[in-house]
Amino acid sequence: MNPRVSVVVPAYNNAEYIGETIESILGQTFTDFELVIADHSSSDETMAMIEKYDDPRIRVLTTEAGGGAKRNWDRVTAEATGELVKLVCGDDTIFPTSLDAQVAAFDANPSAVLVASQRTLIDANGKTVIAARGLGGLSGLVSGREAARTAVRAGANIFGEPGCVLMKRDALQEIGLWDNSHPYLIDQATFISVALQGDIFAIAQPLASFRISSGQWSVELATQQARQAADFHRSLSSDVPDLLSKNDVRLGNTKALATSFMRRAVYLLLRHRMSKS
Repeated sequence: MNPRVSVVVPAYNNAEYIGETIESILGQTFTDFELVIADHSSSDETMAMIEKYDDPRIRVLTTEAGGGAKRNWDRVTAEATGELVKLVCGDDTIFPTSLDAQVAAFDANPSAVLVASQRTLIDANGKTVIAARGLGGLSGLVSGREAARTAVRAGANIFGEPGCVLMKRDALQEIGLWDNSHPYLIDQATFISVALQGDIFAIAQPLASFRISSGQWSVELATQQARQAADFHRSLSSDVPDLLSKNDVRLGNTKALATSFMRRAVYLLLRHRMSKS
């Protein structure tokens, strides 16, 4: 029989953290899952680290170079066999009760197509930067339309990084897997497309961690991200005409720009902190 859950990990040059990621998944209190890992032609020791783990729940794949994140995200997700699927990036972790809590939410709410939680933001050394973030004030069972509108008005990915989210695999397949129309929003755009197929359930507590890199976050990058967010808002408004008002789009665009530059400030602060440690 297929497992209830597929956890999929697209890895790329994650040698420093992939072991922590794998152990956080194997340590789940919920045990009816498979772990599928696809290495995207890493140039470091990522594959060597992956091969240290001998567990019957693990399947390891390789993905040819090129194609950006979507190529490996689609590759590893397409191999999932569970009813529910969670993607965890190769340098992030999920908390021990993550699958337990999110599967229970699906069992209690049959109309849900996506369950999301808050997350903890950590730095490169695993130190907490922000203890609980995400969901834009949503809690419990919420219509997918309301969740999508809340995300646009927030100008941010309220669902969190992929490790925060568990989705119905058939709903994800329905939209053709990961939506890379706006690359900086590959996760948010995908979550909204899935959410619009039903309801979501929001768990207002952190069940995953997201590692913030102290790498470069330029003004140009912040501007590009905000521009893609605005393009996405306009595309969504066109594709689902009765979902958003003009004011929703204007507010979302303004907040997306502010959020991008706020994120840049956080990255610069982390770089300064890391240089002094």
